[in-house]
Amino acid sequence: MQSQIRNRHPRFSRLARLPGRFRTTLAAAAAVACGLAAATGATPARAQDGYPARPVTMVVPAPPGGITDQLARLVASHMARDFGIQVVIDNRGGAGGNIAAEIGARAQPDGYTVLMGTQGMVAGNQFLYKSLRFDPEKDFVAAQGLVTIPNILVVNSQLPFRSVRDLVTYARANPGKLTVASVGNGTGTHLAAELFQAQAGVKFVHIPYKGSAPVINDLLAGQVDMTFDYPVSTLPQIQAGKLRALAVTGKARLPALAQVPTVAEAGYPGAEATSWIGLFFPARTSAAVVARWQADIGRLLADPAVIAEIQRMGAAPLPLGGERFHSFVASERGKWKAIIQRSGASID
Repeated sequence: MQSQIRNRHPRFSRLARLPGRFRTTLAAAAAVACGLAAATGATPARAQDGYPARPVTMVVPAPPGGITDQLARLVASHMARDFGIQVVIDNRGGAGGNIAAEIGARAQPDGYTVLMGTQGMVAGNQFLYKSLRFDPEKDFVAAQGLVTIPNILVVNSQLPFRSVRDLVTYARANPGKLTVASVGNGTGTHLAAELFQAQAGVKFVHIPYKGSAPVINDLLAGQVDMTFDYPVSTLPQIQAGKLRALAVTGKARLPALAQVPTVAEAGYPGAEATSWIGLFFPARTSAAVVARWQADIGRLLADPAVIAEIQRMGAAPLPLGGERFHSFVASERGKWKAIIQRSGASID
């Protein structure tokens, strides 16, 4: 039966009439082509359905200018240049990332919407807010980690605090008199401040903003007293002498601020807090699409030029993909749930 089908089909009949040596050469060429496709990591998304057929929208939970936006634009430029995926940035700041998260959760799971998710958005907000219009555990696929970022505790250089001890001593004697700004409720900068207060036994007045730029502007103007913001936003002002760095919330000192201690060195090891950013797709997005992004972003995070750009932002690569990133996010939810509940922080 198989030979009859081949004889009736023009393609098979033409092949059958070729001399034996040509048939052998064609078969070998086909085998080589299949091997090359496997070696180059061709995925079903790339090979079968022509993905992507149009630009992909990356929803970013921050206004232009801060590290989240800078990282999104770095990823977008390399995805277009290196992997042929055009990415359109959609900045949706506010509500601690909840606005962006809701857009991502409601998007069609067709691979054309990817969410830049932050620690606060997917690991903290569900324990801070009384109600959310999305489920961070069920509405997203945790695709790929991008970076981890320490926070820097900074104060206006006109304030008298020269160390964490100075700050804590004053705050304990004057509860509720110092203000701490964050880039938004539920963000990593907010959670770092809440954790520090719980560990140091002090109470600040929290002032949420919509991004790093207005935080730094008001801190320089003396409208707020301190912030736990990211290096990319604070380093220029620290180096210019306009802001004073008291501590870094990561496990190690920053090379650019070698003289500034970690919170552990300042006496509060329990106040270590590292923010992170990763990529998430709407639930039910094709596994092939997610796998392609994991592979491409994994290559980016191993590129020395990309690593240098990430380090310039004061961050470090977070090369976790697939199940490893999913498990990491789940562990972060448990960690921040305990911290938030212990601190008593909540947002109506």
